[in-house]
Amino acid sequence: MRSGRRATGGSAAAGALFSRGGFVHRTAGPRASYREYLSLPNRTPSPARMFNWLSDPKLLLAGVVLATLQFVAALPWLAAIDPKGFKSAAKSPTALGYAVGGVLLAGAGVAWFISYRGDPVGLQVLGRYLYGSLLHFQLIIDLFLLMPLALTAVWSKGGAVAYAAFRECCRQPMFWLIAGGATALIWLSVAIPYFTFGDDYKMMKQIGFDLVMLAPVLFGVLAASTSISEQIEGRTAVTLMSKPVNRRQFLIGKYLGILMACFVMALLLTWVLTPALRSMREFDPINNTADPADPYGIPTDKVVDPMTLEAQRTVVPIFEKLVPAGAARPVAQGAGLWFSDAVAHSLGTLLGFGQVTILVAIASALATRLSFVVNVVICLMVYFLGHLAPVIVLATQQAQGGGVGVGLVGFLGQLFNVLLPSLESFNMSRAIIRESPLPLWEFAGYVVTVFGYSLIYTNIALLIGLVLFEDRDLA
Repeated sequence: MRSGRRATGGSAAAGALFSRGGFVHRTAGPRASYREYLSLPNRTPSPARMFNWLSDPKLLLAGVVLATLQFVAALPWLAAIDPKGFKSAAKSPTALGYAVGGVLLAGAGVAWFISYRGDPVGLQVLGRYLYGSLLHFQLIIDLFLLMPLALTAVWSKGGAVAYAAFRECCRQPMFWLIAGGATALIWLSVAIPYFTFGDDYKMMKQIGFDLVMLAPVLFGVLAASTSISEQIEGRTAVTLMSKPVNRRQFLIGKYLGILMACFVMALLLTWVLTPALRSMREFDPINNTADPADPYGIPTDKVVDPMTLEAQRTVVPIFEKLVPAGAARPVAQGAGLWFSDAVAHSLGTLLGFGQVTILVAIASALATRLSFVVNVVICLMVYFLGHLAPVIVLATQQAQGGGVGVGLVGFLGQLFNVLLPSLESFNMSRAIIRESPLPLWEFAGYVVTVFGYSLIYTNIALLIGLVLFEDRDLA
């Protein structure tokens, strides 16, 4: 049920204490939610603590480390804004001195804020949803900028084609329209009543991962069908082939450029999905018990999302080791909690992205011969049949003695199941909707295996596309 509030408030458990990493603080119980934390008294920052950081070198060092991490993550996009200015500044001792001074000043500001704020629980919330989310977003932007450059460095000619296709895709309004629509639907799914008697979070998570997969699939198929087909039909590919670029480099480069744009969209939507899933749990506290306030704590109730809780035990210690023990540790711990969720959700994103690689490869191969409309229709048929074929085979096997009609349907299901990729293997529902919790790293092994399966079908589709494209008359 969606409506209502938690029967027990935070006041009854407000006296619980736990100590971790050198700090002790008051929480709203061992399984406190942020909604309960907001109801606690005495959260006003104390001006008397404003200058404690001056006498605490560990706190100042922690502030500098936190500021340095954000600054290092910002370097790639700073270089992309003004490449010439960035190169000249990197060679100038004066500019480097200003940069180091700015980082030290920012670190002192972070230390001052931590000392002024004083509340470890509040600092953990800020470290999670402000510091951690900002660092995660910057890393996505860095990948957005460095991925095509790395491909160009490894494969110069094909990488140049992929870089041009990547930039063309990211500049299209369709890219941002589809990403914006998926973002709106993800946040809308937080407030939709599912009437599942306690499993609303699982339904919302399933819808979220479906949107993270469907948006790149839609964009990738449309982009591959239009970009490759228009360049061939419009004879612009002839100009490109007159340069030292062969057909193999053209087709594979186009495919990789479109696929990189789809990957960036999937990562951005995963970044949106991470706080949306947490908001779902805070929006419906009756059906979603909070995780232990201590990331290392053992839950006493049923865990809503075992994967994220298991990821905390691996990711949070890494972030805690980055800063000295003391007042700044909750900020690092909060950032570790954000990245714990991000790591667990990224596995689901990678699993669904296997469908994207296959369908974009099929669309790229068919675009060498077929028009836009026919290409899109065939890709839709592959998508639906790839999901339905395993279900049809299972249903016909269970309906033994159903007559000639059932036998014919079963034969067609087996035929499609052999010829087409089993897209149902990329569905996250098996990992989400289950009674027993699925170990995170066991699921990671499954994701790697299934993603390798997608690469096999991708290579087959591209090989067929190269055969179709090899004797295509471009003149």
